[in-house]
Amino acid sequence: MAIMRSGPDPYPQVATLLDSVSPYGSRRLTVEFDGATTAAYLHDETTVIAATWIANHVRAPRTTDPSRLNAGQAPVMPASRTNHPRGRPPLDPVTLQALWFEEGDGVALLERGTLLAVIPGWSDMSRGMPGYSRDVIGQTPFGWSLDDAIEGLGPRVERAREFWEWRNSAAGWGQFQQATLAHLTARLGPGAHYWDGAPGRRPSIGISERPPAPGRPYTVLSTIGMSAQRMPVVEQVIDNPAGYSRVELAVATTLPPGVAALVFLWLAGYPWRAVTWFGPGHSVRWYDKPSTFPLGGGHEAVLLLDDPSGLPGPPPPDMSGLSVDGDPVRWLWIIPISERSRLLAKERGSASLVSRLAVEHRGWIVNPPATALR
Repeated sequence: MAIMRSGPDPYPQVATLLDSVSPYGSRRLTVEFDGATTAAYLHDETTVIAATWIANHVRAPRTTDPSRLNAGQAPVMPASRTNHPRGRPPLDPVTLQALWFEEGDGVALLERGTLLAVIPGWSDMSRGMPGYSRDVIGQTPFGWSLDDAIEGLGPRVERAREFWEWRNSAAGWGQFQQATLAHLTARLGPGAHYWDGAPGRRPSIGISERPPAPGRPYTVLSTIGMSAQRMPVVEQVIDNPAGYSRVELAVATTLPPGVAALVFLWLAGYPWRAVTWFGPGHSVRWYDKPSTFPLGGGHEAVLLLDDPSGLPGPPPPDMSGLSVDGDPVRWLWIIPISERSRLLAKERGSASLVSRLAVEHRGWIVNPPATALR
């Protein structure tokens, strides 16, 4: 598909009507007007990853003009593919608003509060999947009909509206925080320290310490806040995403809690920063040199397990029972591993790695390193 981008003269100078960055900083929406057309573009940090034609502002031709495409211009939509073959007046920037999905990977464009276009998280120019536009008829390389997809996209947009109203309300975060803290208390006993794991950033992340208790000679550290919003990408890879969309992370450890908690500063916001997801058996590579890894031992990655009982150690706590907006929350336990182990899990699956770690007597509780790194 030709990239719908603004090109050099002799075409008119492009005006940016809207520029909006997602609440998590991972995506950016721009809406651009070149005198003949308006188009919307979804960017990651370096490039345009998805686009959709929005409107013609001149009379529509019978066919697409290849010279505009060759110059990197947004196309003037052919007459048979637009609801406004005579063109429509230019959009007023004041009337435009971006409504980001709670996952942060997709966005709706509103005009005076009415849905104008949607670029979902699965839109991808490289795969010939543009966004959806109200003025498109049928499917074209530059946009698909929003009317044809409104049954699925309409509820998604309404959900996004309700989510941000709740999240930005005076009581929203406090209600979520108290419910999650109460759940941790019921499962793990009274809390001790509580840290802000993402000062001034989205998603908000708290870190709760649950010190050793009778029958549990280790501390549990848990995030609070990851499950307040669904993770990106899950709906693209899981048939029933509800059971996997919301997670919190935990680590069981005898390390100093304030040191071990540093692992969450890197990990907790990762799905939204990198537009990815965490699921059972996933592994993530530490971004810095091994000597800086908060859980010690020179490890270079973490393995995430919802059930670590396949590794030596006492039975893990049952963390089930919390749900957010009808979705169950899944706790994933952090297990430090080497880069070699991470590559093994990637090649052969996490179950193979768990079996190997169990043979090597690697427990699921993170203790101060006493032996060489396995």
